[in-house]
Amino acid sequence: MVNVTDVRVRRINQEGRMKAIVSVTVDDAFVIHDVKVVEGQNGLFVAMPSRKMPDGDYRDIAHPINSEARSIMQQHVLEAYDRALAELEAEQEEDLIGDDEEYAEEPVTEEPVSEEEVPVE
Repeated sequence: MVNVTDVRVRRINQEGRMKAIVSVTVDDAFVIHDVKVVEGQNGLFVAMPSRKMPDGDYRDIAHPINSEARSIMQQHVLEAYDRALAELEAEQEEDLIGDDEEYAEEPVTEEPVSEEEVPVE
């Protein structure tokens, strides 16, 4: 059966239906680029690379030829996507915490106000 040996998440989009673009390596010998993770009506699915034909239809350039191979590939791709998304969210959270700590380190001091500076009515 299909032996997926590596999945590299090339880009993550946090907005829109296309969530990621990945490359999938099979048997440490063959790589498929431009595999997409897409948000569908029933959740995430994997779309194989395709090209637009002259008649306007899209045709897969490479794809699994049976449901078992497709399932194995989809499982590996979605697991890699979930890990990459979790890492990205953790980095973004660290950045936010880092910003908060940066502001927290700056002491808040009030300048003493002399009586001369206070307006008297």
